[in-house]
Amino acid sequence: MAKLRKMLGEWQQPEIQSIVRLVETQSKTTIAKWCLDYAESLILPVYEKTFPEDLRPRNAINAAREWIWGNIKLPAAKKFILECHAAARETEKNPSAQAAARAIGQSASCIHAATHCIGLTLYGAAAIAYDRVGTGETAEVYDKIACEEFIKMEAALRAIALENEPNPAKLNWNC
Repeated sequence: MAKLRKMLGEWQQPEIQSIVRLVETQSKTTIAKWCLDYAESLILPVYEKTFPEDLRPRNAINAAREWIWGNIKLPAAKKFILECHAAARETEKNPSAQAAARAIGQSASCIHAATHCIGLTLYGAAAIAYDRVGTGETAEVYDKIACEEFIKMEAALRAIALENEPNPAKLNWNC
């Protein structure tokens, strides 16, 4: 059995770098929409399977969307995002739910800094993998699932990406 990792994937692996290159061509709004849509459709169900009454991750997604639409200011959205991060800290005994809450918190944080989108990939892959096969598998099994998930994530971004985006986000990855 592999030691569980909070995140799956490595910065330099080709699938991550392919996502990074595509992200670098898109606006902050497109990046945030991609993260929020992916998190809501595929990651949030992982969290809600175990904690259906805990609305903090869903509230973070909704608040981030409200900010995108111009309905609330960043401090109001940030309150909900921080509550989602608190949910992640409180679920350490459930690796799939914890990774899901982290992925959602990072996805919602894209409204502040687009580079948080990498959290969707790394934490999101962990949430999916641990949800799919549990916590007793080998590193190779988790890495295979993560790689499959990275490919799906890139396809989801590619589906909404704007060709020749006139205002790509200014990104500093600090990795």
